[in-house]
Amino acid sequence: MGNSISSGTDIGTGPIRLTSFSHGGGCGCKIAPGVLAEILKKSTGFSVPDALMVGIETSDDAAVYRLNDEQALIATTDFFMPIVDDPYDFGRIAATNAISDVYAMGGTPIMALALVGMPINQIPLDVIGKIIEGGESICREAGIPIAGGHSIDSVEPIYGLVVMGLIHPSKVKRNSSARVGDQLVLGKPIGVGVLSAALKKQKLDANGYASMIANTTKLNKPGQALSQLDAVHAMTDVTGFGLLGHLLEICRGAKVGATLRAADIPFLPQVKELAAAGCITGASARNFAAYGEDVRFSHEDTITQALLTDPQTSGGLLVACAPEALAQVLEIFHKSDFQDAAVIGEIVAGPAHIQVLSN
Repeated sequence: MGNSISSGTDIGTGPIRLTSFSHGGGCGCKIAPGVLAEILKKSTGFSVPDALMVGIETSDDAAVYRLNDEQALIATTDFFMPIVDDPYDFGRIAATNAISDVYAMGGTPIMALALVGMPINQIPLDVIGKIIEGGESICREAGIPIAGGHSIDSVEPIYGLVVMGLIHPSKVKRNSSARVGDQLVLGKPIGVGVLSAALKKQKLDANGYASMIANTTKLNKPGQALSQLDAVHAMTDVTGFGLLGHLLEICRGAKVGATLRAADIPFLPQVKELAAAGCITGASARNFAAYGEDVRFSHEDTITQALLTDPQTSGGLLVACAPEALAQVLEIFHKSDFQDAAVIGEIVAGPAHIQVLSN
């Protein structure tokens, strides 16, 4: 793999490794889907206003509230512990990930609020400042201000955003509207969890780190254009529950199944080799334990299973579209420099399940 890297920030006696402060990094520190389902099952019911177009019922990417006949408000929040040691990169990744939920609903972000929790006595203020600067740089790229926020002194470093956006009510793309026959398109290659595990073990070289940063800081802006296509029936982004987990949310919401072709799924460079060498996150196994009973593989393959359950941080859009719109969907991705966007499977008749056709 070449020389490994540790992208820290020098502070006097040596580099500080932000990842050493956190027990999990990026979207890999999400509560496991099975545990989350158990928690939410015990939640009490509440009155849902008619204007709330999207709430918690299908585990969608953001809440959507109709303001009037022409506008709906998209609201989301996302934050996590460091996935990398470089503070500026950490801020960029966290901000890109948070804004992605607005794009996944098809909307246009309009502003953000910062969420900052830091162990003030352990991390220098200039390092914290660089984390915030990284987040601000991505917000500028998205064309939105950070209009406020909240900060606390916490045991582990945490950074993220509350993000709000707008969309026409008729253009909202839910994760629960897929139809049988739809083609599945994935906008970004997967494998971020594997690369982050390799980074923690100091087995990731400079090229691997560069590809991880490029992938996790690329804004999912194609979602805005995709929302204008009636033939795009469902959309989500792939994050902490892995490709299989977020595709299952689509299947369960629409009461359909899906077929994936493992050979067509794009992966980041070095990912397969690193996974085979043992650079796999614990979240991958937790993910499969939560939903594996609804997944079937044509051939037993532990590496493929680990990769498809690999927690993605700031992952790509997963789109379900009618076959006749496939060329237009791919063109939107490719024109926005998402050259790895690929057709990876299709929606089939239910019940909710995934069949993975191995290589």
